[in-house]
Amino acid sequence: GCPTMARKRIVNKVQQPTIEELFKLFVSSQIANGVSEKTAKTYRSHMSCISKHLDIHLPADQLTNSIVNDAVISMRNSGLAHNSISSYMRVFSTFSKWCVSEGYIQPISIPKYRDVETVKETYTEEELSLLLQKPAKNCDFAEFRNWAIVNFLLNCGCRSASVRNIQNCDVNLKDGQVILRHTKTGKIQCVPLCSRMIQILRDYMSIRGGAGDDYLFCDVYGGQLSENGLKLAIRKYNQKRGVNKTSVHALRHSFAREFITNGGGALQLQHILGHSTLAMTK
Repeated sequence: GCPTMARKRIVNKVQQPTIEELFKLFVSSQIANGVSEKTAKTYRSHMSCISKHLDIHLPADQLTNSIVNDAVISMRNSGLAHNSISSYMRVFSTFSKWCVSEGYIQPISIPKYRDVETVKETYTEEELSLLLQKPAKNCDFAEFRNWAIVNFLLNCGCRSASVRNIQNCDVNLKDGQVILRHTKTGKIQCVPLCSRMIQILRDYMSIRGGAGDDYLFCDVYGGQLSENGLKLAIRKYNQKRGVNKTSVHALRHSFAREFITNGGGALQLQHILGHSTLAMTK
């Protein structure tokens, strides 16, 4: 045939976007619609794990139910935890629905891989008594701050990201409350403080000082504690006190256990923890 005609046919052939290319567009779209950078990061890391079991360089319109099913089987055979697969498939389901709504692919069926219940890690009463013990008067700022953070997490059960974003001006010791402006749901929360926590924060803030818009639980330079910085700080603090568990999130679970043990209701706990459904609280 004529080479010119062949070239025209190649030019006219529209190249279909790959799963990988569409996923980048999907994440950008989600960010534009207000999801947090942390959620976007989770999307990316989940797709990275999925890509070990599904060819993301495949044109998206070639995606079929059997390809997705094969990916799930591959994940199971590789020994991935049930709840990890469930989490990956939730992200992939959200992504595929977006692809359908944007007209890139036909609807496909994503396996409903439900979470299995797991026992949430909490601190024992003995461990908590070690962690809550007031440090010596000659301790450094970091240890006093970490003691205040552990107490605060056990007072209100909030997430570590909420704690890191509290500013001095969000603390109202007179009314015994703290405003959480940075929450997973995006809703501002007002958390009450017990009398002991009010005194702890009063003592801590007299040492911390700073302006109203400074972060309450800062690093040693007065700046915001990073996510990793908080994890390392609590790990060092716990280990120094002879507690091998170092999970920041387990303090949240411990708060929930204490709340229910002391007669609190599940719906009330759901509101305090900022869960969108009661199932999440359970």
